[in-house]
Amino acid sequence: MTKKKIAEYQSHLQDVLDAPEGAHIAALFDFDGTIIAGYSATAMLWEKIKRREMTAEEVVETINVMAQYSTGNMGFSGLMTGAAKFMKGVTEESYFDFGEELYEKYIARKVYPEARALIEAHRAKGHTIAIVSSATIYQIEPTARDLDIEHVLCSQYEVENGEFTGNIIRPLCFGEGKVIAAENLAADYDLDLDQSYFYSDSYDDIELLERVGKPRPLNPNTKLREVAREKDWPLEKYESRGQGKPVDYIRTIYATGSLIGSAIASLPIWALTGSQREAMNFSTGLFGDIATALTGCELEVTGEENLWTSRPCIFVFNHQSKADVMILAKLIRRDMGGVAKKEVRDTPVIGKLMELAGTVFIDRANAGSAIKAMAPLIDAVKIDGKSIVIAPEGTRTLSPKLGPFKKGAFHMAIQAGVPMVPIVIHNAGDVAPKNEFLMRPAKVRVDVLPAVDTSKWSTRTMNQHVAEVRGMFLEALGQAGEEDALEALVNEERPTAKKTTATKRSIKSASVAKKPATKKAAARKKPAVRKTATKNSVAKKAVAKPTANRSTSARKVAATETPKIEAAE
Repeated sequence: MTKKKIAEYQSHLQDVLDAPEGAHIAALFDFDGTIIAGYSATAMLWEKIKRREMTAEEVVETINVMAQYSTGNMGFSGLMTGAAKFMKGVTEESYFDFGEELYEKYIARKVYPEARALIEAHRAKGHTIAIVSSATIYQIEPTARDLDIEHVLCSQYEVENGEFTGNIIRPLCFGEGKVIAAENLAADYDLDLDQSYFYSDSYDDIELLERVGKPRPLNPNTKLREVAREKDWPLEKYESRGQGKPVDYIRTIYATGSLIGSAIASLPIWALTGSQREAMNFSTGLFGDIATALTGCELEVTGEENLWTSRPCIFVFNHQSKADVMILAKLIRRDMGGVAKKEVRDTPVIGKLMELAGTVFIDRANAGSAIKAMAPLIDAVKIDGKSIVIAPEGTRTLSPKLGPFKKGAFHMAIQAGVPMVPIVIHNAGDVAPKNEFLMRPAKVRVDVLPAVDTSKWSTRTMNQHVAEVRGMFLEALGQAGEEDALEALVNEERPTAKKTTATKRSIKSASVAKKPATKKAAARKKPAVRKTATKNSVAKKAVAKPTANRSTSARKVAATETPKIEAAE
């Protein structure tokens, strides 16, 4: 991440930009409320209830335990003990899978972009980054992997023979337990906690905040905010995620509806000139201008001249957000066709408008029909001189990390005999991450790269061309080094996926039966749990967890091994 992008966020971030470098300085982050908006445990509970995987008695008891904890009548240890007993006999593997599902459905879109930038700033300084959380690895691991955070210090349930015993491992990573975990990490990696940072939203973390040299309350609750002001600790609050304001709902609804309004505004042009193409061109540019203005999406574009010098062409872009549609409409403006999944065609009014604008709808599950459906786009390029816009990833990614590329756009460029122009969108997820309804104001950086000559391409060398263009995206996004690290890791280990069968109890308790392998699956290690001893105990031997394949696209682009879990014992 460049300093220019990092500097868009201030306060805590600026402090890091001015900080000394070195791996001896730790950047410790709480998880819930700090890296993500809200609480991952709440998402986990509601997902179980939605799936009817908890009995009425279990739901009532869980709510009762949570109520006692929130009113101060029960400690965190009691809360975790109450949760642990419901898990007895459930496989740990199933909970890792459940955590992946939660990440995809809920947690990924809750990651604060400001927190992501803050973590990147610490990484640029060479600091040792760790998550120190009272949550469990099943809630944290996918996010830690996405953020390339190697160290995870967290609370743990006891596991024997791959199943939960119904007990917890003490001390939990809560209160003084976080201090113990941080000091053990410091001892293992020669960290200087007196020069280190800890970011947290809760007064429950006051012990570790007072232990480090640079306490940094982030999104603080009322009690922590009061203490921070007394101690003159710097404060910061993020508002880019979580519950939106009424204005956010209004801007989102109006921005979406502006597609229809723009189409209506173009009707007089169609009626008076008889040119559907000119009407659609007017509508496209107008929609891009109105929608970006309504949402407060400010574009910072480099290489804008490359949008016009090589038309007709195949525009390829990395797909992060539904905001990409309005961004591309504002940039390309005219004489464009596109590709969308067939489900969009069934959207009332909007689906028809997109079809009139030259969008081809494809069934991504049927490669043969998709290729046939895209054939008219070749004629649109050759005969009508239109440019085609397509996302080679095929779908939106959960994070800014680039997903693998499909080959459709590359075949299209060869058949049409036109150049390919890469449009690199850095942070459209700041406006609206995948699975998020609301759109919020943000400055989005876009790099339009020079056209790629495809005149000498052939199907025999297709893999080379895909790698070349994808490499251009990786370089522009600053992810080239991450991809090299992943490739080296996969080539070195190449583990075999382990197939497991969940028991009836594990399915009932957590709905976390092992999912079948998919094309998204990528080789990786399951976390190796290393228990670190307290000052008064003897260090125990590490407990290695079985190797497993994961099934989210984020695994294909992770730069490091899965986070190490380190918990105080």
